[in-house]
Amino acid sequence: MCLAVPGRVVGIEERDGTPMARVDFGGVVKDVCLAYLPEIQVGEYAIVHVGFAIQRLDEESALATLRLFERIGALDEEFGDAWERAAAEVESAPEEENR
Repeated sequence: MCLAVPGRVVGIEERDGTPMARVDFGGVVKDVCLAYLPEIQVGEYAIVHVGFAIQRLDEESALATLRLFERIGALDEEFGDAWERAAAEVESAPEEENR
């Protein structure tokens, strides 16, 4: 699944002429391109899709969305360890499927 997830901008810099940010998604911090939202400031929230900040979002809406995503397991699915998930799926599959 590939979600558009709200996150809080915790740092901004320019890399090779491209505005970039460090964005905190409820404890997971990722690098995000600000090419579509260069005016955003540290402390503001943005909706991020496939590594690009695409829209500014108010804090209340961002936090409510993050809580909902966490409750349904979407954050773990989006940001969790893919190798760990794959191993768990193999271990939980019926033995016939593992052959």
